[in-house]
Amino acid sequence: MICFLPLCFLILMSSAGTIIPKEFKGAEYRTKDYYTYGRFEVRYKSADKEGVLASFFTYFDGTPEDPWESSKWNEIDIEILGRYENDVQFNPITPGQMSHVRHQFVNFNPHLDFHTYAFEWTPDYVAWFIDNEEMHRQTGDHILTLTRAQKIMMNIWNPAYDNWIGDFNPDALPAFAYYDWVRYYSYTPGSGNYGTENNFTHTWTDEFDSWDQNKWEKATHTWNGNNCDFIRENAVFRDGMLILCLTDTVNVGFNDVKKPELLWARTNNEYDKILASFSEELDQSTSENPANYIIPAVTIDSAVLLPNKKSVKLTISGMDPAGTYNLIAMNIKDKASTPNIISVKAVTIIKAEPLAFPIKINIGGSAAEDYLKDQEWSSNVEYGYLDGTISEWDVPVNGAEEDSVYLNDRYGLVTYKVRVSAGIYNVKLMFAEKYFNQPDKRIFDVYIENNKVIDNLDIYSHGYRTAYETTITDVSVNDGILEIHFGSEIDNPLINGIVISADASGLLYNDPVNLNSFTLWQNYPNPFNPSTKIRYTIPHAVSPFTKAGTEEGFVTLKVYDILGKEIATLVNEEQSPGEHDVEFSALSLSAGVYVFSLNMGKLNKSKKMILLK
Repeated sequence: MICFLPLCFLILMSSAGTIIPKEFKGAEYRTKDYYTYGRFEVRYKSADKEGVLASFFTYFDGTPEDPWESSKWNEIDIEILGRYENDVQFNPITPGQMSHVRHQFVNFNPHLDFHTYAFEWTPDYVAWFIDNEEMHRQTGDHILTLTRAQKIMMNIWNPAYDNWIGDFNPDALPAFAYYDWVRYYSYTPGSGNYGTENNFTHTWTDEFDSWDQNKWEKATHTWNGNNCDFIRENAVFRDGMLILCLTDTVNVGFNDVKKPELLWARTNNEYDKILASFSEELDQSTSENPANYIIPAVTIDSAVLLPNKKSVKLTISGMDPAGTYNLIAMNIKDKASTPNIISVKAVTIIKAEPLAFPIKINIGGSAAEDYLKDQEWSSNVEYGYLDGTISEWDVPVNGAEEDSVYLNDRYGLVTYKVRVSAGIYNVKLMFAEKYFNQPDKRIFDVYIENNKVIDNLDIYSHGYRTAYETTITDVSVNDGILEIHFGSEIDNPLINGIVISADASGLLYNDPVNLNSFTLWQNYPNPFNPSTKIRYTIPHAVSPFTKAGTEEGFVTLKVYDILGKEIATLVNEEQSPGEHDVEFSALSLSAGVYVFSLNMGKLNKSKKMILLK
């Protein structure tokens, strides 16, 4: 990661010596004074834009008595990247611009609300806090090199490093980061009253009611690797907050005149829902109006704005998985103080291409044996990585049944995502330490679906150049994406392979179900090969549609091909109320889309399923 260079290197110059302005304008707010050690706190809300980050940090930029040079690099960061909805990055950068990154999983979206972030910098450790809870601590020789006085800084910018920051989309501008206040506590061991062991004393707070020009300055510089210039106009004070803005060159400041854009749309595996992604936060009433969406020849039953406020889930019916469709959006407003209304926009709907189970991925490598190749995550793919670098090896690995998986790994990755139907899964993680030949050199945590499943993993403890495989069972997924998150404790996390298999224990369902209702769930797994389970509920209450005088009902469950030809009868009998399930085997059938239909009297429900071969 490249953050800052001294001012003599920061301004990009042409051969004629004139300043080359950049296409985008950001902002940085920094103290005039320098601070050595202490507790540094901020309450802020980051910018929810891929390709953008909003930060709070301290940095040594040189003094007349101690000029800047890379060998003196001192910096302590809190950086929140817009591409992640559950991650905060901590990083002390030490002499020689050496990074020591921790991606901290959080159980909230830092772009949607204010949280208090802090770090304590002492001669012995640096510790990071979120909402007054210590999240991560670093000690050791690299922390001992953080000795130079540093300025307190905040900025918003769009880095040039797509692998780290994600794909920047100019249509998503403007982007805003909101800072409520900043506090500084001096380091006073033995006499303080705040922080760890009461070793800190409050020195000052700025509530950001206005620009205190005696304490702060608005920066006007840039550097190689930063795709924007910092300008004073983009550090704005409004409603008791400092608002840092990332804009184009025309509409600078806290000024949103950009219409929301429909970026992409894609189906789920069952082709009964569409996820539509927009460039910015939307107004709820207009975004949840089904009349504001059109898919020719398809019925849109409902629209729900998701918690990130930028995505809408459409429930649909009548879509043919073999067809090509466009989604048209119109009359939708953003959340600007003077709302902007989307232009009529159409995008081609990306069709899900469900993966066959077990899903095997060769992380860092190409397709090998029955493993899929590694790839970057995007709206167009079914799985992929966010961040990380490939390392290639030509060394033997002990205890490996599939040697090709251990020829490559991806290190420094943050997240791996795989699209699956709602359900319960087993996830096998495959590791081998081929670089460090002693313990305590690489230690990291692993989270799956918001749960920490591995704490302080040191792969070397399981053997040097030896395969270590562990399976996490009963992983519940209900949002269509299985997410694996890696958090470093020491050095960079790595992984060689992932295998995801469907758990035989049953299904999860996106929506609450009343067990007294007539319910047909999506088959599981789906897609399937060669068999799948179909589950349904018969209501407990006697109804006019059940057999008179009993609570039993005559139930039929049949399977049809896409043209309506009956393929199989799975149930044809009276059944008692409650939950039922039945196995369907398709060994003799061709790959394709099939329909299963449940009937009881005048009640009937149908769903589609996909057979892969």
